[in-house]
Amino acid sequence: MKHLAIFASGSGTNAQNLIEYFNYKKERSNQTELGHKVELVICNKPQAYVVERAKKLDVPSVVLSKEELTTNTQKLFELLSQYNIDYIILAGYLLKIPAELIDKYPDRIINIHPALLPAYGGKGMYGHHIHEAVVAAKEKESGITIHLVDEKYDNGKILFQAKCEVTPSDTPDDVAEKIHHLEQANFPRVVDEYLN
Repeated sequence: MKHLAIFASGSGTNAQNLIEYFNYKKERSNQTELGHKVELVICNKPQAYVVERAKKLDVPSVVLSKEELTTNTQKLFELLSQYNIDYIILAGYLLKIPAELIDKYPDRIINIHPALLPAYGGKGMYGHHIHEAVVAAKEKESGITIHLVDEKYDNGKILFQAKCEVTPSDTPDDVAEKIHHLEQANFPRVVDEYLN
């Protein structure tokens, strides 16, 4: 059984989906085998709704400052050690992962990106900014990429991609909705397959 930490910055729909999948799916399917479990949610924004979602799902959450997550990381490493974290999953997490964390968790930090990397990746390319850029460029498709994290933004080994059509009449909100469906349908399953 792997112990998972989710890093998130926002409302937490992907985090909730992962927690429900890993912490509750075995109960629903009446299986007795021990699966992987989300033990901790780490957030960089005190007002982010992901903190409330974690509380409702009985998962401890901790809010750390940007400095504690990027430069002065002693508290972060203590938390990861305290909860015996084996893998880190980024679910709408907007800070750059420090090199020392990547060194400690090589090939064990997984991110989801709401575009088909390498397109629409890199600094500043997140959330609605991506969907606006996709629509402005009149792209015919978009999608999601689930990948391992390395030292560069949105650069690590790709584990999975799924596509959706972008029509000429689609607004950025329409694209966001399609991407959200792809994330909900695929993210937990792909992470589970990688962990196994």
